[in-house]
Amino acid sequence: MEAAVNGYFPHLRSLLQSSKKVIPLRKHSFLFQEGMPANELYLILSGKVQVSKICPDGKEMCFRICGSGEIVGELTLFTNDARYLLTAKVIEPGEAAVINKEELEQQLLINPPLTLEYMLWISKHVRRTQTKFRDLIMHGKKGALYSTLIRLCNSYGVPLEDGSIFIDVTLKNQDLANFCGTTRESVNRMLNALKQEGIISMKRGKITVHDLNYLKTEIQCEDCPADICCIE
Repeated sequence: MEAAVNGYFPHLRSLLQSSKKVIPLRKHSFLFQEGMPANELYLILSGKVQVSKICPDGKEMCFRICGSGEIVGELTLFTNDARYLLTAKVIEPGEAAVINKEELEQQLLINPPLTLEYMLWISKHVRRTQTKFRDLIMHGKKGALYSTLIRLCNSYGVPLEDGSIFIDVTLKNQDLANFCGTTRESVNRMLNALKQEGIISMKRGKITVHDLNYLKTEIQCEDCPADICCIE
């Protein structure tokens, strides 16, 4: 989503890029975890970070995967006793630029274009989260899986000559289960049903969607813009 950051948030991205603090991202380490004080905002320079929520029953619900150019932080950054509500785990090593919330707050006070961009960024995150919860609440596990497949097509899809979409990212069934907030066994059953119906096919951990319209129809897709309906 680097193009989105360049196109819609140039002031915010520029501020983060000018930060003197750059940290290494080591695989399996954390930028932050649930409950920690929310003090910083991050710009992923390279590598990938998975943002997720650990449910009370121990299940992990993944919200998005952030790559180069993506901003990672919290909507609660400026609330009283701000705490991170989600966990950001490094799944591919790289680097991130970091800005402290006090410095960001000072810049927001004197830079109206930056303030507007920050508001737009928050608004986009809220809209992304709302659409994901809508699919989960209205259509349950099936809605969550179908929505995830559609989002993967928007984020990593490669159109093929026959009209199918090849999702060019390797995901284990447990990874899909984390996106859906359900069990690997449930995802296995739903994927097998889709394969039997010819809606998808799988090879070496990668999925090809042969009938995207079927998935959209099943969850009454509202055809949100790709920058909203995405994994990143």
